[in-house]
This record gives sequence, C-alpha cells and structure tokens, in this order.
Amino acid sequence: MTQRPSRRPAPRPPEGTPAQAELARMARSLLAGAARVAHWADAALGPGRDAGQHDGKATLSDASAEQAAAALGLSTAQVRAEWDTARLAGLVEVHGDSARPGWRLRAWDRDDSAVLRGWVALFDAWSLAHPEPAEQEAATVAEVVSAMPQVLSFLQLSAGPVPVAQLLDLLEQRVTELRTERCEIPYGPQPDPDQAQPRDTPLDPLLDWALHALASVGALTYGDGQATLTPLGSWAVWVKLEQICVAAQSPAGNIEAVAEEMLRGCAQLRPKAARDEYRAWLAARPVGSAVTELLAAARGEDALLRGLAFEALRVVGAPAEPDVRAVADEPTLRPYALLWLAVHDGADPEDAHEVLTREEATWLWVDTAAAVADHGEAPLLVRHLESAVQPTVPMLLDEVRAVGHPRTVQVLVALAAAHPDPALAKAVRRAAFQVHTGGS
Repeated sequence: MTQRPSRRPAPRPPEGTPAQAELARMARSLLAGAARVAHWADAALGPGRDAGQHDGKATLSDASAEQAAAALGLSTAQVRAEWDTARLAGLVEVHGDSARPGWRLRAWDRDDSAVLRGWVALFDAWSLAHPEPAEQEAATVAEVVSAMPQVLSFLQLSAGPVPVAQLLDLLEQRVTELRTERCEIPYGPQPDPDQAQPRDTPLDPLLDWALHALASVGALTYGDGQATLTPLGSWAVWVKLEQICVAAQSPAGNIEAVAEEMLRGCAQLRPKAARDEYRAWLAARPVGSAVTELLAAARGEDALLRGLAFEALRVVGAPAEPDVRAVADEPTLRPYALLWLAVHDGADPEDAHEVLTREEATWLWVDTAAAVADHGEAPLLVRHLESAVQPTVPMLLDEVRAVGHPRTVQVLVALAAAHPDPALAKAVRRAAFQVHTGGS
C-alpha cells in the first residue's frame, strides 16, 4: 500500500484574529471611498474612454475629478485621494496613460478573498500612500522602508500598544544592520570611539512618517506616543511572516539571495517550481526594491538571467508595470519589456510576439540563442534555429548581422559548431567571420 506523503498543515492565524468574513468587512469599510470612486469611473467614463491625463500614470483629469466630486458629494482633493487608493489596491488598473476597472472591483461585493488581497496590496504600498518628508535623503528613506517589516513584526508579536521610543530604537538597530550588510565603512581618519558621535540622519521624522502612512492605510493606530496594529494589520503581518517561513522551507532555498543568484538558482527548475521560488523571494522584500533588483539583473551580460528576470516580474504583476514600461526604451530590455506589457495588457502569450518589429524579434532571437549557447545543449541551439521569424537561413543571417547584437559572433560560431548540416554550418561560420571582421 502506497503511503501518501505528509503535507504541512495549513497554518492557523494567531488566537484572537477575526474570521475572514470579518476581516473582509473591515477592509471593505476602509476602502469604501476608493470603491465608490472606482465604480463611478467605471459607469461614468465607460469602457475604452480615457480616464487619465497623458502622463503615463493615469492621473484623474481635472474634468473627471470635478465630475466625480459633484456626483459623489466629495471635494476634488478627496476624489483624487480615493482614486490613488483605488489604484494602489488594484480596484483600478493602470495601462499606460489610461485606466480601467480591475478584477477586484468586479468581485468586490461577492468575494472576500479578493477584497482582502486588495487591502494587502494597499498595505504593501504603504510608502506610496502618504507623501514622504521632502527634506529627507532618498537613500535613508529607502533604508527605513526596508527596515519597517521588522518593526511591524515586533508590533505584531507585542499584540498591543508599543511606545514609539522603543520602535525608534528597533528601527535604528535595523538600519545600522542594513548598512553593515552593505559594508558601508567610511574612508579617512576615524573618530575616537570613546567620544559620543551624533547620528548623521535622525530617524525619528522618518519613523513618524512611516507610522502615519501605515495608519492611513488602516494597518495601525498611532497617537499619544505609541502605536498599535489593527486587527487587519496584525493579520497582514502574520500572513507575510508565514510566507517567509514557508519560503525558508523551500528546497531551492533562494529567499536570502540577491536577485542574480536567485535567478541562477531557478534556472534548472521546472516552470512551476521556479514561480514558487519567485513568489517566496518576492514575499521576503519590498516590491519596489525587488523590481529594481530584478531589472538590474536583466541588464547584465547573461541573457538567460534576462529572460528569467522578466518571468519573475510576471509574478510581481501590476506593481511592476511602471518600471517595465520605463525600461522599454533600453535596447537590451526592449523586446522583453514589450512582450511583458503585451501579456499584462491581456494579449495571449502565444500571440504576444506580434507586438515586436522584425528587428526586435531578431534581436530577441540572438539574445535567446546566447542564453542557449551559454547554458544549454547543442541540439537545443539547433532547434532554436527553427523559431526564427525569417523563412530562410540566408535571410536570418543577413538580418542577424544587421541587428548588431553584441553576442552575434559567439552565437553564430556556436550554431555552426552544433549544426549537423556541413553546408549550413559553413554558411553560418562565414557569416560569423564577416561580422567579426566587419566585412560583407
């Protein structure tokens, strides 16, 4: 008799956590204004109508904001604030300079899990929900954002009010750890360690900003010198901690690796296992910094990592769209970005390649061939020849030479060495030599 493998039991939230239906009720209440504005936009602006200005962010136009304010009995400032919240919660999805209702809005009244996912998306984007102090350095703000998960975990474990002074001590410790991990050792003469040194950037204004921002999305209450997680906030932090715990048990164990190492670790995994690793890795870090790190890995010389980075960005989904759209003008990333955006906008993955020009498709063919040549086997490189958009090998060689990919010579040499047809291999080798020498 075959024994079924034991499965990890579904984790239970901490005692006292409200039921999912009650949590969803709280989330609906917090997002009621955003849902009203999103429903109004859906009905009043209609499908296919442009609800935003041409700023690449689908900012609600002045006319639309005034129309919504009159219809809903709100000020235009309130309408804009609720519109921004709706975008962060996925009730409105931004595509270029226009917006359309998100699937969560369609399921708003009947699907508690959709509502909770919408609120968690807003929770994840807390640093965007409340303007950061203008006078603070961007690097210090980023460090505080990266350190806040530990502060939130401490609040969750405390299960009650925590003095802000205690949270400040914890934040300062975590920021110091982050700087140490990056080996930020100052150059030049060092001060006497026995003399007290002032902090270069006081963190209390940034902690105040972070707590206000988290309070604005309903994750905690903040006042009288202390902070307390709300039931929704406590549940969300528990969910994040549970994701990290599950990720730590994953066989591949890439959760603590930088993006490039994580992608290399996923290169030999099957697609589903790789996606699981991507999700685990993303759950352990802020979305913004994760997307930045993935795009940095994609800009490297390894074409395999380029493709895998955009697969990981598919797991990120809508929050990655502005960054992916921003890199679409970079020649190295453009074909990948265009394909990602096409699928994100609803194109069938099988037909997404139609958004590429012939030149872009040829560049992508060479880049993929470079990945196969570096990491694959010879038969796979030969089969890759069949995926070219050109109907004949001479046309392919002409267009490959013209596209100017930096790995063209290496790809053609590897293809010539791998192909079993001596005549074709000779033609490919000749093309490689011509590219190398700049001849015709």
